[in-house]
Amino acid sequence: MTRIIAICNQKGGVGKTTTAFHLACAGVRAGLRVLLVDNDPQGNLTSVATHDRVDHDQAGLADVLSDRTHATIRDVVVTGVWAGLDVVPTTGDALAAARDELVVGGVGRESRMRIALAQITDDYDLVLIDCAPSLDQLTVNALTAATSVLIVTEPTLFSENGLAQLLTTIDTVRQYCNHQLAIAGVLVNNYQATTTASRERLDELREAAAQNSLTILDAIVPRRVVISNTVESATALDEWGGRTATELAQAYAEHLTFIMGR
Repeated sequence: MTRIIAICNQKGGVGKTTTAFHLACAGVRAGLRVLLVDNDPQGNLTSVATHDRVDHDQAGLADVLSDRTHATIRDVVVTGVWAGLDVVPTTGDALAAARDELVVGGVGRESRMRIALAQITDDYDLVLIDCAPSLDQLTVNALTAATSVLIVTEPTLFSENGLAQLLTTIDTVRQYCNHQLAIAGVLVNNYQATTTASRERLDELREAAAQNSLTILDAIVPRRVVISNTVESATALDEWGGRTATELAQAYAEHLTFIMGR
């Protein structure tokens, strides 16, 4: 069965895009057929994960979600930076416009991504949806399409406070749109073991996760510049070289194994 994983958190800057990028790499390294869906109007994932430059006016996810076009998801998929990876791109302001269209959309607006992905799920083993830092109709569409959601956060007060709001949104989607939606776990980024604040916030996150029956993935991801550097250069961690990059590549591989098992 194809796993469709929405990578979510309404807070920006917690590492959703870097997580999607490195999990996609772990997937293709494991021999999986992987599709990345750039569901963020900023389009950052598109700029680093596609093999060729995507033009500003090229068709993308917005065209698939909009009623104003007849584009299917097959029409907009492009080749990714590694063999075995494809990308549904986002460029320009098109996805923001599609989001606004969804806000005033009628019955079924939350299911447009699910219906679109249903056409190609047999082509892939893993679909990763990189969500925008918001709980809007784009994120609701991703959660409605997903088999599970990966919550990406960091050990800070603001991230901890936002967890309850995200869980409320997930519960609402379960109730009305996707009864089978599971939570794959919580991936913690930007951990600084040398600081008291980071250690305390991680303990609080673990307590909050336990209270909500959530699993925090092992191998907490530390704050390392190589994580973002490899993404910005569209390079896999195992291609970068060095012990730190190799260890991080293994951590993402372990995260993917756990998520797929869930």
